[in-house]
Amino acid sequence: MVVPSSRPIDVVLAEKNPLLQSSLTQVFEDDERFRLVAVTADGERFLEAIERIPFDVGVIGWEMPYLDGRGVLQALRNRADGPRVIIYTGNSNPDVPRQAITLGAAGFCSKREPASQLIDTVLAVAHGRMVFPFIDVSSLATDPLAVLTPRERELLASLASGLTNQQMASQLDISLNTVKFHLKNLYDKLAVGNRAQAVAFYLKGRENR
Repeated sequence: MVVPSSRPIDVVLAEKNPLLQSSLTQVFEDDERFRLVAVTADGERFLEAIERIPFDVGVIGWEMPYLDGRGVLQALRNRADGPRVIIYTGNSNPDVPRQAITLGAAGFCSKREPASQLIDTVLAVAHGRMVFPFIDVSSLATDPLAVLTPRERELLASLASGLTNQQMASQLDISLNTVKFHLKNLYDKLAVGNRAQAVAFYLKGRENR
């Protein structure tokens, strides 16, 4: 929904860092173009806020306790009446903006940018625009595995080769727990429940290239 210029933009903030949370609260409360209707510390509380109060734009972290930014976007994917969401993160992984746009975010802003950049992003998103750093959007349409990090793609290829978790850990010189962590993220991103489904997704993706 595009916010009319005649009223303030209702914003909900989800930020795990108390100091940054306080700072951002001050920024939004001092600007009459916005109305900060709720502040939360994690993704679960952010989703609860959606159930309790209507608002226009959510500004959320990518790495949050209980439910991260990826999980929030996945939960909102099929919800037509949800707020527009901006990912606001210090994560420097260049793949995060691409994951965010693929999962339905409306904007992305790095914490390395000044607060004024976040304000501009919220204004633009509230008025119907998408705000992201440069992303090769052609890859989103042609590569179904575009949401995966290079490490996750490597693990997926190893899965397709029939390697066990222990064999992958040895091959990549990482711990078994790290392999399990990456596989969980991989399954979540591809919306699959097990390795057989992940391998089927991988093989289908290769056929379509």
